[in-house]
Amino acid sequence: MKQGETKKKKYTGQVVSDKMDKTVVVKTSRTFMHPLFHKIVKKSKKYKVHDPDGRAKCGDTVEFYEICPISKTKYMQLDQIVKSHAK
Repeated sequence: MKQGETKKKKYTGQVVSDKMDKTVVVKTSRTFMHPLFHKIVKKSKKYKVHDPDGRAKCGDTVEFYEICPISKTKYMQLDQIVKSHAK
């Protein structure tokens, strides 16, 4: 790593929409223990991910990372397709 660079956290999720141009919507989920009720809780979040080549399709599992904002809601960049959901 060069000086001044930070290590970017990679996220993994499933593509739920690929209808936009150069953008895919990716859903990530995480599980954690509820602090009061001590039960396992599952939470999910959707991110708009920049996909300039349009490689990711609906159902694919992808890795992506954070970048400087491209638009109002898009601040993630597609890194790679982990598992393709091609029929």
